[in-house]
Amino acid sequence: MKNYRVEQIIEYLKHQNLATVDDLVRVIDVSPATIRRDLIKLDKQGVITRTHGGVSLNRFVASQPTTNEKIMQNTREKQCIAEAAAEMVSAGDSVVLDAGTTSMALVKQLIHLPLRVITVDLHIALFLSEFKQIEVIVTGGKVDDSSQSTIGEHGRHLLRSINPDIAFMTCNSWSLEKGVTTPTEEKALLKCDLVMNARQKVLIADSTKYGKYSLYKACDLDNMTRIITDTSLEEAVQQQIRAQDLELITV
Repeated sequence: MKNYRVEQIIEYLKHQNLATVDDLVRVIDVSPATIRRDLIKLDKQGVITRTHGGVSLNRFVASQPTTNEKIMQNTREKQCIAEAAAEMVSAGDSVVLDAGTTSMALVKQLIHLPLRVITVDLHIALFLSEFKQIEVIVTGGKVDDSSQSTIGEHGRHLLRSINPDIAFMTCNSWSLEKGVTTPTEEKALLKCDLVMNARQKVLIADSTKYGKYSLYKACDLDNMTRIITDTSLEEAVQQQIRAQDLELITV
């Protein structure tokens, strides 16, 4: 027999990154004790994650989506994030770019500048190769077929040997509790090296990826000097992040 109250809770959480007991009481119109009993059951089933700020769906990301899957997702949010990130870049900077569609949106804002760009993303490298004022360096290594980016020790060695002005990291999952995570160890290690020596370390990720997590941690959020995301990130989550003295920009 279906529990429609539980279905209501899950449906509400699908549209919210974080919800409190009071939020669920107001939406579903039952007592706090009833909501707490339902949440305990959902927690035991592994459906939700309970934190000091409330509850969220357990959003485990087992594999990395392909570039084709991501390219039409959250395009407006990515564009706004890219425009805000571009304001951090000045002529003559050395810039490290992670793979992904948000990074591609960013580089399209930078083509008027003379830059040195180091990237793991083959799409970005080919795109930028048409602009003579931009020197493009590809980290090299094995090609990851889902993202068409390079992975492995060859690229990691290069990233560890440079000292860029700014590095932009992307991700498919991030949270205050679990940091930036990836489905594979290779990707996690590469992301860690990507920002290691940068003067400014910037996470660019839309809010739909918040609260999700994968098996391997690349870094904690406090490793970043700035986080840029969109305004759909829950206000309670924004407050929690800023309470940790992290610089959060919402656009």
